[in-house]
Amino acid sequence: MQKLTRKDLMSLERYAEERAVFREKVMAHKRNRRLDLGTNAALYFEDRMTIQYQVQEMLRIERIFEADGIRDELDAYNPLIPDGSNWKATFMIEFPDVDERQQMLQRLVGVENRVYVQVADFDRIYAISDEDLERSDASKTSAVHFMRFEFSPEQVTALKSGASLIAGIDHENYSVEICPVADNIRESLLNDLSVS
Repeated sequence: MQKLTRKDLMSLERYAEERAVFREKVMAHKRNRRLDLGTNAALYFEDRMTIQYQVQEMLRIERIFEADGIRDELDAYNPLIPDGSNWKATFMIEFPDVDERQQMLQRLVGVENRVYVQVADFDRIYAISDEDLERSDASKTSAVHFMRFEFSPEQVTALKSGASLIAGIDHENYSVEICPVADNIRESLLNDLSVS
């Protein structure tokens, strides 16, 4: 999937004019890219459109219009766009009650290493988490992690040929498996993969 360049972005003025329509399109797109993992965790799969929206919003909020500032935002967000052999996602632990969330973040140390996807009968693909910086320590995990799921060419071919997709978490304090992943999500994620 092609990375974003400055040419792909709207100026602040144009974005102000088109923001409502673009936002509506992105929100509809995102509905097919959220995968609930039980009641208190979810994967939000990123792609070129979701990242363009995030960059445009950052430029708007921070009023960034100079080339260096735009380049800094692109450098920060472009790594979140899939490369054709992987899926990239934001993993969120979502306990609405603050006290319960704090307790669960202590109980879920290491959960970011136990999130997986699986293509048919292939081995599970565990997430490669937080490549940019460490978000956990020995006493608690973070509520947000950035993940990459890396596929072999055989797994990509199998998925593109209709193989089932499973996802889950196998942590001792949070275990869930989604089997199979809903068709609308699976179909959206197939667009992130290319057969080499």
